[in-house]
Amino acid sequence: MTYLKEPAFQHGQVSRTGILLINLGTPEAPTAAALRPYLKEFLSDPRVVEIPRPIWWLILNGIILNTRPKKSAAKYAAIWTNDGSPLKVHTEKQAKLLKGWLGEKIASPLMVEYAMRYGQPAIDETLARMKAAGCERILLLPLYPQYAASSTATALDVALAWWRKLRNQPALRSVRSYHDHPAYIAALVSNIHAYWQRHGRPDVLLISFHGVPRYTLDKGDPYHCECRKTARLLIEALGLNEQQYRVTFQSRFGRAEWLQPYTDKTLSELGKAGTKRVDVVAPGFTSDCLETLEELAIEGRGSFIQAGGKEFNYIPALNEHPAWIDALGQVALENLGGWVSATLDKEAAERQRQQSKQRAMERGSRV
Repeated sequence: MTYLKEPAFQHGQVSRTGILLINLGTPEAPTAAALRPYLKEFLSDPRVVEIPRPIWWLILNGIILNTRPKKSAAKYAAIWTNDGSPLKVHTEKQAKLLKGWLGEKIASPLMVEYAMRYGQPAIDETLARMKAAGCERILLLPLYPQYAASSTATALDVALAWWRKLRNQPALRSVRSYHDHPAYIAALVSNIHAYWQRHGRPDVLLISFHGVPRYTLDKGDPYHCECRKTARLLIEALGLNEQQYRVTFQSRFGRAEWLQPYTDKTLSELGKAGTKRVDVVAPGFTSDCLETLEELAIEGRGSFIQAGGKEFNYIPALNEHPAWIDALGQVALENLGGWVSATLDKEAAERQRQQSKQRAMERGSRV
């Protein structure tokens, strides 16, 4: 076995605990040239597309990568900001806010970073940088509240593939899901209530989750069930009756059946039924991105209005909402047990570190 090169060892280096937030990813720019490698990496993932590899290779390289980059680039251009991709901007802010939140609760040396499953910053490169900075314990925290093999599992695959190549491995923990965590549900409720206080309430709240092929449910993937539980807890907390909400699934791709009901078709049906106002919220997306800002807020609006609906509103994702940062912090703390402390004598810790370094130098060490 060939190991990855270990970072230079330094006696007395501060031992840290690290948290890595992991999100889906984004192209570097809203251009066809940037979309092609991003889509190739994403759609080459066997956890995302479970078609036999030889057949899928021909479809992907012969058709999709020659047609879809240009179309996707136009959609990204519609939601791109001066700071770049909304997904990357929000994820970076969440990492900084989480570090601040945790800094008020624990005294142990802590490092909070973020990475993307597809694109940059890459998971393996970020983990290597954390290890070099002294992280001997790392918590992997995917920003997917609901577990799915095509999201959470594939992100952890990459992290573990890096870990298996190490000679000196840090301790690893991972968060599986938090679809029913009380603080996460409370953050969703707070976000929706805040929007309704400013804009009033709709006739129907449409709760849209990212879709996956139907066969994944039949094969044992818990994603559908976890989405349904999130929706149920949210509906109960909001006090909605059966006429006041719909639960749907979006972003289907290809000809196979996906989880139903479909978001776009439901919006058209609501418009045709004469529904005056629909508000759409997407609990599975913790940061606004292409699927929320373009697919829902632009395409979804078009489906509803063209079918006869009057008013369409997209409720922004949790993004940097204080209640979401609080929920993220609670999830992190619950999974850091034994790794961090609320108290730390920094002066004593520094003396011990310097003494350790001095003893090593006296014995001939150069670092």
